[in-house]
Amino acid sequence: MSQALVKIAAGWLLGFMLAVAASIVGVNVVNKTVASPQQPVREYLDALQQGNGGKALGLLRASVPPSNAAMLDGTALKTAASRLANVTIGEPENRAGRQVMVPVQYTIDGSRLRTEFLLEETGTEWLFFKTWAFVPSRLPTLPVTVVNSSEANLNGVPVNMPGGRNSFAVFYPGEYEASLNGVYFAAPATRATITSRDAPVAPLNLLTEATEQLRKDVGQRVKEFLDGCAAEAVKQQRLQPDCPFYFSSTNNVDDGTIKWTITEYPEISIAPFDGRWVVAPLDGKAKVEAVQQSSFTGAWFPLNEEVDFSFTTRLDVEGDTIKVTPLLSY
Repeated sequence: MSQALVKIAAGWLLGFMLAVAASIVGVNVVNKTVASPQQPVREYLDALQQGNGGKALGLLRASVPPSNAAMLDGTALKTAASRLANVTIGEPENRAGRQVMVPVQYTIDGSRLRTEFLLEETGTEWLFFKTWAFVPSRLPTLPVTVVNSSEANLNGVPVNMPGGRNSFAVFYPGEYEASLNGVYFAAPATRATITSRDAPVAPLNLLTEATEQLRKDVGQRVKEFLDGCAAEAVKQQRLQPDCPFYFSSTNNVDDGTIKWTITEYPEISIAPFDGRWVVAPLDGKAKVEAVQQSSFTGAWFPLNEEVDFSFTTRLDVEGDTIKVTPLLSY
């Protein structure tokens, strides 16, 4: 009986020891997986990819600086995170004060990058499982400027740019692309990669240019003005009309024979200057035809002259509406 009891007790003891060992192994496994410092990082990255800014901000325990919050949720945030590829969360490295650093490596546009997250132990759950949280921080900001515009696109989202500039709070890691694609004004896309809360961020500067559509529409307004001016000069039979072009002659001109035509229309060049859009001086050629009488011989002969002209204009743009005002000096 005693030997049987010993065997039973030994079996129970072995089972108990195996259970304890299994429990220890289980605790260690949990502490290295769902209760590991990597888990909050994993959840944070998932929140970024889902465009869930509220969850990401809560996990990161970050404050939002005074800035525009357009990049902190939805499409803009999801776009920033979607450009991360080959993401690898590394092993935690111990830091002072019960803190650890969790490295994350990834690629953006083929470049290998790294972000380091600092976490701290905040306690335990169920006596055995450690809990971890990000060390509180402050989100970085991304400055954006745009020439002569009060709006732009940032990660596919229209944003206001009062005075041509703004500053946007952003999550990291991520890539942010600014652009301007208007009917009359556009700027090539430019990108900034944010890898940490502390790395200095160069501003995204959008160099706005007039579009071909604007040049075409301004050119059409200029053409209409010149053609109208030439037609009015013919109607009034004037060699020196209220137009950019004129012709001086000491000869007598037969009334009813004067004809003006534009032979070369100006090329349109538009550039920013002092907060406005300025059309470069407009140079062209006009031809005057008439029958004139020599003041010396009295003979009649044809007048057929091409004259150069130049003038300036004022360009006003309101949304998709433009106004071209010729500025003539007499």
